Amino acid sequence: MTNIVRKMIENDKRELRRLDKTAAKVEAFAQTMENLTDEELQAKTPELKNRLQNGATLDELLPEAFAVVREAAKRVLGLYPYHVQIMGGIVLHDGDIPEMRTGEGKTLTATMPVYLNALEGKGVHVVTVNEYLATRDASEMGELYNWLGLTVGLNIASKTPEEKRAAYACDITYSTNNELGFDYLRDNMVVYQNQMVQRPLNFALVDEVDSILVDEARTPLIISGQAEQSTAMYTRVDTFVKGLRDEDYTIDIQSKTIGLTESGIDKAEEHFRLENLYDLENTALTHHLDQSLRANFIMELDKDYVVQEGKVMIVDQFTGRIMDGRRYSDGLHQAIEAKEGVEIEDESKTMATITFQNYFRMYKKLAGMTGTAKTEEEEFREIYNMQVTPIPTNRPIMRIDHADLLYPTLRSKFNAVVEDIKNRHREGQPILVGTVAVETSEMLSQMLAREGVPHEVLNAKNHFKEADIIMNAGQKGAVTIATNMAGRGTDIKLGIGVKELGGLAVIGTERHESRRIDNQLRGRSGRQGDPGVSQFYLSLEDDLMRRFGSERIKKMLDMMKLEEDETVIQSKMLTRQVESAQKRVEGNNYDTRKNVLQYDDVLREQREVIYGQRYEVITGEKDLREVILAMVERTISRVVDTHTQDDDKANWELQGIVNFADTVVVHEGDVRVSDLEGKSAEEIKTFLYERAVAVYEQQVSHLQSEAQVLEFQKVVILRVVDNKWTDHIDEMDQLRQSVGLRAYGQNNPLVEYQTEGYKMFEDMIGAMEYEVTRLFMKAQIHQNVQREQVASGEAQHPELEKGEGVVSADQKRKPITNRDNPYANVGRNDPCPCGSGKKFKNCHGRNL
Repeated sequence: MTNIVRKMIENDKRELRRLDKTAAKVEAFAQTMENLTDEELQAKTPELKNRLQNGATLDELLPEAFAVVREAAKRVLGLYPYHVQIMGGIVLHDGDIPEMRTGEGKTLTATMPVYLNALEGKGVHVVTVNEYLATRDASEMGELYNWLGLTVGLNIASKTPEEKRAAYACDITYSTNNELGFDYLRDNMVVYQNQMVQRPLNFALVDEVDSILVDEARTPLIISGQAEQSTAMYTRVDTFVKGLRDEDYTIDIQSKTIGLTESGIDKAEEHFRLENLYDLENTALTHHLDQSLRANFIMELDKDYVVQEGKVMIVDQFTGRIMDGRRYSDGLHQAIEAKEGVEIEDESKTMATITFQNYFRMYKKLAGMTGTAKTEEEEFREIYNMQVTPIPTNRPIMRIDHADLLYPTLRSKFNAVVEDIKNRHREGQPILVGTVAVETSEMLSQMLAREGVPHEVLNAKNHFKEADIIMNAGQKGAVTIATNMAGRGTDIKLGIGVKELGGLAVIGTERHESRRIDNQLRGRSGRQGDPGVSQFYLSLEDDLMRRFGSERIKKMLDMMKLEEDETVIQSKMLTRQVESAQKRVEGNNYDTRKNVLQYDDVLREQREVIYGQRYEVITGEKDLREVILAMVERTISRVVDTHTQDDDKANWELQGIVNFADTVVVHEGDVRVSDLEGKSAEEIKTFLYERAVAVYEQQVSHLQSEAQVLEFQKVVILRVVDNKWTDHIDEMDQLRQSVGLRAYGQNNPLVEYQTEGYKMFEDMIGAMEYEVTRLFMKAQIHQNVQREQVASGEAQHPELEKGEGVVSADQKRKPITNRDNPYANVGRNDPCPCGSGKKFKNCHGRNL
């Protein structure tokens, strides 16, 4: 045994001894709590709250508070937490992860740390993987919390903002991870503080933590707005791709990437009448081609996605569930819609985005529970600073886990699976069959139907019946086919007489690319000391074996030359080889998630700056004069610096400064070239700033009260910040797509993204301040400025004139002439005269 493994085991043992000791302190209160009347036990909640306010810590209150919940659970729910559940609860309170096997009562375990932390009144979020579990747990465990005098809220997608606000205001809030993340993003897009729904993020307890913080961490949450329509191109490209033959493209099985071969490129150039497909001007077309190739030849119907009611719905590869409301990004979803012949929805533009890693790391304390976290221990420690502690089972595990069976072909494997199911069903033993994809579950269902075996199918197409189907999966003679982790969170309880038959039999038709998913399937059997059995069937044609299978296995099987329907191999050696392949895939997936996080970390710093400033504006109750004038001063400074770079004053572009002053900071004609001649750059800045302050005071004088001044200031800042920020996010998204190619030039794409992203952010801040300056100085002031109209886009920038009482520019847009437009003679690719650092076509050229 290596030193590192020995050290880990010793650490676990030491931690278990500590937990055991603290749990004993909790149990020491048992008799005291049992002797209390209901009223006396309920009075413990205000008593503990008072002790907290008087300086006691949560750690000091833990033994007594946990004992209160245990006794209350016995009286309200008829459940009494075991010693090992108390140990799990202590780990959760510490902000770590107890690894507790399926059936060990994680939901009840969570009640103790949730109650203790809710006493602070700062809010506890209990996070689940789907709305069914959130609703169920809020209802069932809510009885316990309500009885103890705490409030419980439920936050799901169908709730109105008012209902969400009420749910978040409760002591304990049950929610899905998606809804929490989206609420956070939406809160940072509102225009009034009272429209926000969340409180500051305090303590999150994540159920099925590996599913939420690991499996779903590869896909960021995105709020999108509508972008340009280009559906015709998707259809045109799809028609071309469908006509390709095998020799026209090549697929890399391991990385699941695809590209055109020489013959494919020739066909594309002929079809689209191009001289060179990869000319710079054909970038948009090649992007559409790449996505259409992926859609047609890599993305599989009923495995990666399903089509329901004319819509393409993504299937979560880890859970087998439909990911409602999620769409593939970068045009892939539209390419699949074209492939399937359904209506192609408009492309979208990213307006707000965050990864689950960065969202959950904002909580003051984060904890999670699952039956399978040890394999991802390193990731939890590195990214979330959470330790994984395996908790012993309440009773010894009696399940028998057989070594894997390997067959040469898919056909021979499934024939053996069906035969096994028939034999076990004949005896009355309940069977849970796990499949990796929807199509596999449906194919197996057809095979069983032909053999006359009654069964239930649970996959992404009927996941709303999930709990009912899973609850009955342990009854005598029940045969249930489920994709992956279906039914997670719902116990499979054995029916009468099933223990004598050997308990629940779990049959895996394929190894998943993650060991955790296989362990979760196994863990459905053998709960609380029940008997059970698990068996995985593999074939050399399985996806995992084709992509990562060991050459040693293949060579050995070739030498044995067994008949197709014979069992090729069953041994621990095979299981080890498969798990070694899974470790490689897990390593790849971890790298992918880490990569997503590293890129989002760049955006996180920027997001925190913008959201922080935005929050200060929304919640501000004092005049924002200093904030706006500071922006005016920095804008003037940037523009003057741009036009006075030459050491020889004779070459300074004073007319450019005058044009800027006329357009942005003063009334037209107030500043002339003669006013600037002979002054140093600093003197010019001071001169223009003094003129700008005078115009500012004049603008403000049109408003009748301080409240109106503040509202006008907020309108201008919020409108500009939101416009520029959403544009910036979209540009960062495009940069993220493009920097990957720079690896070919021996450049690190992440470093390039960080460097350019920082420069783009600086440019955006400059453009933001320029626009606030221009809008504030040049707007006509009406009474009763309406912030909602500005924020919703009813009042469009730059005029901002729709709706009564909204700001409007003092010069309506009119035909451009050289005389009244300082930008008229600027080339599209020249630097913009405003000093933003962007090309003219990407800056003020867009408005003209």
